[in-house]
Amino acid sequence: MGSDFVEGILDQPDFDDLAKAFRAPGVVAEALMGSYARGDANCFSDVDLVRFYADAAGPSAAETHLRDGFFVVVSDAGPEEVEEWFTKPERATATIAGLRCARPLWDPDGIFDAIQGRAWAFTWDREMQSQADAWASSQMVGWIEEVQKGLAGLRSGHEGRLLNARYGLTWGLTNVIRVQRGILISGDNGNYPEVVQAVGLDSRWASLSRRAFGLDGVDSLANQVREGLQLYAHTAELLSAIFRPQDERVVNEAVRRIKGEIG
Repeated sequence: MGSDFVEGILDQPDFDDLAKAFRAPGVVAEALMGSYARGDANCFSDVDLVRFYADAAGPSAAETHLRDGFFVVVSDAGPEEVEEWFTKPERATATIAGLRCARPLWDPDGIFDAIQGRAWAFTWDREMQSQADAWASSQMVGWIEEVQKGLAGLRSGHEGRLLNARYGLTWGLTNVIRVQRGILISGDNGNYPEVVQAVGLDSRWASLSRRAFGLDGVDSLANQVREGLQLYAHTAELLSAIFRPQDERVVNEAVRRIKGEIG
């Protein structure tokens, strides 16, 4: 079996065979997640297989295997990690929507069924929002290092600093907004477009973000970083009400330096 399009139809992996092939001692359930579970896979899509353990999760890092022409990404999750999906906002926003559309492959004791039911019942409550605000406040402080690298890189033309700055001022700020606003993304590929859509396609945040990523005709690395620095300042303005007192002072100083340097 290959992974090419044949008359417009994508070959499908043998999911039952994959579940059997990657079953291991201690695994109590297996589920298909990602594009194959959602039904939007293409000929370059990985097969995302998650194995659930009753106790410890096994290897912490996902492993990629080649089987029958498909790249199969095998991830392991134990009870502690599953609990984090529902109690930590940075994990919930990245996981809940994917769990809802996941497909059980092997679930003899209904363990994954219970996890998926919990995902459907999940609500973004006041406690989760409080944690999300604290996480976003801390992250805005954390990305100040990239603000500093961006400002230094613009003065010196140092590509290494500029590249590090662009990452933090694009993906870093995207994740800050995703978590603080409780945006439950469908998967990795949906992270950016779904966050932008939730913020507003015509918003200043979206416009600055697209330019910082180089999506709207900004082809110079230095200019992308300039847009990213403005995006940081604008994000700080949007989130000003949620900053913890110890974070507000340093974030405001970073914004002051941005405005002093690039206006």
